[in-house]
Amino acid sequence: MTELSYLSAGPLSSVGTPTLWAVTIAGVLALLVLDFLVTRRPHEVSIKEALGWSAFYVALPLAFGAWVWSRYGSELGVQYLTGYLVEKSLSVDNLFVFMLLLAAFAVPAVLAQRVLLYGIAGALVLRAVFIALGAAALQTLDFAFLLFAVILIATAVKLLRDALSGHEQEVDINTMRSVKLLRKVMPVVDEYQGPKLTVRQDGRRALTPLALVVVAVLATDVVFAVDSVPAVYGITEDPYLVFATNAFALLGLRALYFVLHAALSRLVHLSYGLAIILAFIGVKLGLHWAHGIWAGVPQIPTLASLGVIIGVLVVVTLTSLRATRNRQPGSADVVAERQ
Repeated sequence: MTELSYLSAGPLSSVGTPTLWAVTIAGVLALLVLDFLVTRRPHEVSIKEALGWSAFYVALPLAFGAWVWSRYGSELGVQYLTGYLVEKSLSVDNLFVFMLLLAAFAVPAVLAQRVLLYGIAGALVLRAVFIALGAAALQTLDFAFLLFAVILIATAVKLLRDALSGHEQEVDINTMRSVKLLRKVMPVVDEYQGPKLTVRQDGRRALTPLALVVVAVLATDVVFAVDSVPAVYGITEDPYLVFATNAFALLGLRALYFVLHAALSRLVHLSYGLAIILAFIGVKLGLHWAHGIWAGVPQIPTLASLGVIIGVLVVVTLTSLRATRNRQPGSADVVAERQ
């Protein structure tokens, strides 16, 4: 039996001991609670505050990566760092959609970070579910790697098609099924009521616009989970590292949004880069699956994957900046230019 078929039919190898899982989950929950405490009083986020939190949420995963490298060796260290880079890149794409939703729902600036935090919390829960499902698939299905490869390549094709047509990242809240369903189930008041999701109106409970935008954000989290979990499983088969990369990439989004808000519209070629990265990882997974059947089929080393991902991100960033070098957008122009 080949190594691949063994991994697909038996327990996955993981560094995640029960103690390590417990400590990591407790740490993630503690950081989420901290973020909710920070945002309990709605306020506009200053660039100084956003930079401080962003620096913290960059230093934390890098320090964790250094610990993984020193404790478990360079191979797992590279897998973690590569997976984290992939997830962070995909999370920036999340920010584009969050930005469009905040604009479409006319969310007040003081409530923006609370909406982002709900989205991040929902994304963490959904990623955990999909990571568990992915691990179960890898243990029971011999063709799981091939299935993940097909998902990633199909996603890459869709990203590329949308980018070429100029319709990527469009949001129409009137056609969102989750929003339409909520409006049918409960009445919705016209004005935001601070951080409240529901209020009492005319003797009955009614939703605020904040509840609608939170549900819309959570609905988009499902789509991103379908893409991101197979992508990181293409880098490492360790469910613990998959969870860690997702958690660290998502936790810093709230602060990163306010740091990058004015610059997001300039990354006009990011969708092309993400399409290339997802297609590349899809091919990597396909080769990995084929190698388990035909030993002569080559595999792509994780270190080479890291080089390709970094190279693609650098190129699309530089080409984006060059293509938008004459723009000086203000925060009000970001959404319009991106669309």
